Amino acid sequence: MTKTVLVVDDSVPVRRTICNLFDATEGFEVCGEAADGREGVEKAEQLQPDLIILDLSMPVMNGIDAARILHRILPSVPVILFSGHSALFREEEAKSVGISALVSKDEAPGSLLGRARSLVHTD
Repeated sequence: MTKTVLVVDDSVPVRRTICNLFDATEGFEVCGEAADGREGVEKAEQLQPDLIILDLSMPVMNGIDAARILHRILPSVPVILFSGHSALFREEEAKSVGISALVSKDEAPGSLLGRARSLVHTD
């Protein structure tokens, strides 16, 4: 069963890379993109994705504030914080705001896919 993914990142090249990665991977399909946290929350409400990939540092609304709202409105949807700053957070802190997993942008793309698969149980 194909799982839908919403990609939220203010960097167009990063969004394109993530979208291409998930669209090229069996079991996933990108259902939408957003350039900031507020737009991400709006699109998540509209699209009801199975998984959300969220950047930390974005204009308008950052990833932490967006994660808090997303957790409240879509509590069963896992959120991966995919950021160059993910080392600033401990897993416990991240989980307290609704983030399911932390993945550094410095890690190989396979790390992001692996975490995504483990969260939505696709293989």
